[in-house]
Amino acid sequence: MAQKAQHAILRFAKHKAGPAGALEAHHERTKEQYASNPDIDTSSSKDNFHIIQPTQKYRREIDSRIRAAGCRTRKDSTMFVDTLITASPEFFTGRSRQEVQAYFTEAVAFMEKKVGRGNIFSAVVHMDEKTPHLHLCFTPITEDGRLSAKEILGNRAQLSQWQDEFHAHMKKAFPVLKRGESALVTRRKHIPTWLFKQSVDLTRQQQAIEKAVSEIGVLNAGKKRDEILEMVGPYFSRLEKHLGQMKKYQATIDYLTQENEGLKEKVNSEKSIQKQMEVLMLKKENEQLRRFVQRIPPEVRQALKEQQQGQRRGKDRQR
Repeated sequence: MAQKAQHAILRFAKHKAGPAGALEAHHERTKEQYASNPDIDTSSSKDNFHIIQPTQKYRREIDSRIRAAGCRTRKDSTMFVDTLITASPEFFTGRSRQEVQAYFTEAVAFMEKKVGRGNIFSAVVHMDEKTPHLHLCFTPITEDGRLSAKEILGNRAQLSQWQDEFHAHMKKAFPVLKRGESALVTRRKHIPTWLFKQSVDLTRQQQAIEKAVSEIGVLNAGKKRDEILEMVGPYFSRLEKHLGQMKKYQATIDYLTQENEGLKEKVNSEKSIQKQMEVLMLKKENEQLRRFVQRIPPEVRQALKEQQQGQRRGKDRQR
């Protein structure tokens, strides 16, 4: 079996000052419970570590830097950037704590070179979730004292250059790494409404389908089995298509739900909360659907595949 590629991952999320407190609570693990994120193993939170330790509250760190630089701000100004740095889960498998620390130390060195050490006010590594990852927060202050995330992060082409430079830097110490995908998560990427509705519809049908599939194992390959396949076939085709469509939005969904949990505490407006919670539900529904696909017996999958191939051949002959 071919080994999965191991990617270096770098992502940005721009923020106004409002979410600073909620992000601090998540990054610095100041809450006692994290019901919104079951991936956090609080018994392992003691293994988290800082590469750059904040000296005061995030909001004060942000305000003091902006004030010291004499930056002009607007109501819609990006006040700080939350940088997520990690790697493919396979990269961390079998690595010692020292090796993991070396990876993130190199990543912080890269960021210091790119945005300036004085702009970074926190760099904390989470070891208490499924995959080790670093949250690095900085104020986007330019060398000439302007607050400009646009100038520091740039446009889509410049973000691609960020990825090139990050990969080149990390690959020197870790040659196994491949270049990751460019991704700037500054706002909720538009996920079409029909995709949400499609997910709900497929999930509603799942229970009846699972019951039908479970009965196939005790039935002979006769009329009843053919009836069940006739029912399951169209659903399975829709499900495969849906999961393929989901891949386009997976990076955004993962960032919004896995790395930025505690959504209710990180946004201010009721409308934003509703949108974030919809994305969280979408992820949960599709994880459930993927598990359903994995539970379908191999012989049923093969029968469905043959059925689909037969249908395609029939359509080709009609053309």
